[in-house]
Amino acid sequence: MAATAAASPLSSFTIPSSVPSLSFFFPKPLKPFSLRRSFLSLSLSLAPKSKASDIDTSFFDELNPEEDVVFDPPTPPEGFIPPPSFDDGPEETEDEIAAAYEELYGPAYSGVSVLGNDVHVMDSKVKRTSAFGKVKKEKVKDGFEERVVQVRRVTKVVKGGKQLHFRAVVVVGDKQGQVGVGVGKAKEVIGAVQKSATNARRNITTIPMTKYLTFPHRSEGDYGTATVMLRPAAPGTGVIAGGAVRIVLEMAGVENALGKQLGSKNALNNARATVVAVQKMKQFREVAQERGIPMEELWK
Repeated sequence: MAATAAASPLSSFTIPSSVPSLSFFFPKPLKPFSLRRSFLSLSLSLAPKSKASDIDTSFFDELNPEEDVVFDPPTPPEGFIPPPSFDDGPEETEDEIAAAYEELYGPAYSGVSVLGNDVHVMDSKVKRTSAFGKVKKEKVKDGFEERVVQVRRVTKVVKGGKQLHFRAVVVVGDKQGQVGVGVGKAKEVIGAVQKSATNARRNITTIPMTKYLTFPHRSEGDYGTATVMLRPAAPGTGVIAGGAVRIVLEMAGVENALGKQLGSKNALNNARATVVAVQKMKQFREVAQERGIPMEELWK
C-alpha cells in the first residue's frame, strides 16, 4: 500500500520541458487596430434602429393623383427681359451647317471640305479594328507605292527553343526617279511588311534619268556577293531585267533599260546592288560642271 501511495504522486508529477513550443516561434498575427473602425462600430450599435411604421406618410393621404395641378409660376422681378426664342434668331446658312457638321463628324461623303481639311485622311479619333480587335494602321499617302519583293520565314535559336519570325523585303517608289529598298522582321507578315516599308522610306535614292526615261550611261554595282549590271536602252525597249532588279527599276519610273544579275541570286542583295549601281550614275550637266567645261564639249 505504501508503494502504491508513493507511486501515485510520482505518476501525476510532470517535469517541465526546456524546449519551447512552436507557438513561441510562430505567434499568431495580430489584427490591425483601427480607432476609426472601432468608433464606427460602436456608433452603429448604439444608434436606434428606425422602423417602417415610424415614417410619416400623412402627406400623401390628402394627395389626389387624378386632380389637375395648376401651374402657378412666380412673378418675374421688375426689369426682367425674357431671352429671345430659339426660332426667332437668324437662320443659319448651308455653309454654317456644313461647317458645324464637319467639325463634329469630319468631312461629308461628298468629299468637299468646308473647313479646309484633307478629305483623304481618316480622322485620328476614328479607329478601325480588324477581326481580332487590333487597330488597323492607315496607309501613309505620301505619293510612294509599295511592292513586296520577298517574304521569308526565319528562325532564331534561343535557350527555350526556336523563335519564328517573318522577313519582308519591300521596294517603295514614286515612279518619278525616287526609289528605296527596305527590310523588316516581325512575328506576322503584315507587321514585317509595314516595318520594311518604313525602312525603305528612310533610304530613298534619286535615280538620274534622261528625257527618254533611261539611264544616262552604263553602271555596275556590288553588294555582298551580288553584282548588277545596268545599261541604257533606246525608246520602246522596255525594262529587260529580272527579279529584284526589275522591281526596283519599275518603281523608280525607268521605262527603257537593260539589267543583268551577276553572281548571287539573293533578292535583297540584288535590290541593294541595283541601288548602289544607280548611285554611281551622274547627269551630263553634273560631269560638265565638275570638269568646268560646257556640255557641248563632252562629246568632242
